Amino acid sequence: MLKLPEVLEEIDMSRAAFYRMRAKGKAPRLVKLPNGHLRVSRSDLDAWWDGLDTPAY
Repeated sequence: MLKLPEVLEEIDMSRAAFYRMRAKGKAPRLVKLPNGHLRVSRSDLDAWWDGLDTPAY
């Protein structure tokens, strides 16, 4: 499980931009731990990356 700051660094995105994408349902799934910390599983992040197959022209 990756911490949110690790994910943001890997995808090179600000926290605000990530939460905007999340609000639109276009971000990797977050898991909230009992202590309130957020995590993203490596498999969810990899699947999200694989789903971004739209080329940017």
